[in-house]
Amino acid sequence: MSRISAADSGRGLSGDAAGRAGPGVPADGALPAWATDGFGTRPFGVYVHVPYCATRCGYCDFNTYTASELGPGVAVGTFVETLAGELSLARSVLGPADVPVSTVFVGGGTPTLLPAEDLGRLLRMIDTEFGLATDAEITTEANPESVDAGTLEWLRVAGYTRVSFGMQSARSHVLAALDRRHTPGRVPDVVSWARKAGFAHVNLDLIYGTPGESDRDWQASLDAVVELEPDHVSAYALTVEDGTRLARRVRRGELLPPDDDMMADRYQQAEETLAAAGLSWYEISNWARDHDSRSRHNLGYWRGHDWWGFGPGAHSHVGGVRWWNVRHPAAYSALLAERTSPAAAREELGEAAVRMERVMLGVRLRDGLAVGELTVAGQARTSGLAAHGLVDPAALAAGRVLLTLRGRLLADTVIRDLLPD
Repeated sequence: MSRISAADSGRGLSGDAAGRAGPGVPADGALPAWATDGFGTRPFGVYVHVPYCATRCGYCDFNTYTASELGPGVAVGTFVETLAGELSLARSVLGPADVPVSTVFVGGGTPTLLPAEDLGRLLRMIDTEFGLATDAEITTEANPESVDAGTLEWLRVAGYTRVSFGMQSARSHVLAALDRRHTPGRVPDVVSWARKAGFAHVNLDLIYGTPGESDRDWQASLDAVVELEPDHVSAYALTVEDGTRLARRVRRGELLPPDDDMMADRYQQAEETLAAAGLSWYEISNWARDHDSRSRHNLGYWRGHDWWGFGPGAHSHVGGVRWWNVRHPAAYSALLAERTSPAAAREELGEAAVRMERVMLGVRLRDGLAVGELTVAGQARTSGLAAHGLVDPAALAAGRVLLTLRGRLLADTVIRDLLPD
């Protein structure tokens, strides 16, 4: 699963499955006129959250469910039909403006637990309601064990242009510690099948810092990725999230928590190995072969574009209004059956919040952040950050805040300095 998606853990709020939208959300999901007036002036993306997994990984706190957790009455086979209700609602909320969808990202969970035919039907539904841009980037996530050559061929014919595989590691004992089911040898197979199916864009997700992973293990994973020649790699530091099986094992002393210095070393290993293989960072945790290989969908999040997140727990943003859906598939389905917005709650972003997010997200990008986006107090801190080797002095002289490698390792510190109280 991707660590960058519109389906984060949410805020613990829920709507009313009996037919009432959540706090601050009209039953029909209508947005303020000032939010929709500018719709179409910014790129528009669609995120679809598929909340199903075959098993729950010990480190995962995403909004996902196994069949045993869901119980009867919430069938995987009817999920796309349920999504149709929110697609119809979205079309009515956003109005008749002709704004083709520029990116689609189907994440989870494990989207490829749905039949390939359903994933194709989903694209046709989006195209019918909104229209897909002729050059739309259309991504699905997939676990290596959840697809075969035929599935990937079908998805490519259906219109998917990009596939993201959750590789995580090339070492069996590291995969076991993460409760991943695939074997290392499965990843070369699925990458080969994706290429034969005609996917020009293939991403591999990695996680570093797993308990029991050595420097040599991490290097083996990086070397395995380089050998497969993907055009995009995402590498994320393992986070021990409260409430997960991994957190309980760390708390009991069965596993050691990740060490900050070790995590920094792992990141530098990734940068050195991937850069030598021709992959350049364009966001702190993401490397791409060239400009066309960058994830346009995720760039939409980082740049504050508009997107609608469909599915249980999915987050959306249009024109400065953000909302998030109820998390449980049963509650989500029940609300849509009542033709009621499945939103749990929403918030309107004021000028200060918008600026804060532009800084927090923009500074993580290879393109950097315009100094003019900062407050006067924030601008005053930039020279000190440059003096400490955290931002590039030449870029700063040209009016942009651009992280150095050291700055990427200490990005949270840089952001705190740029957002003084």
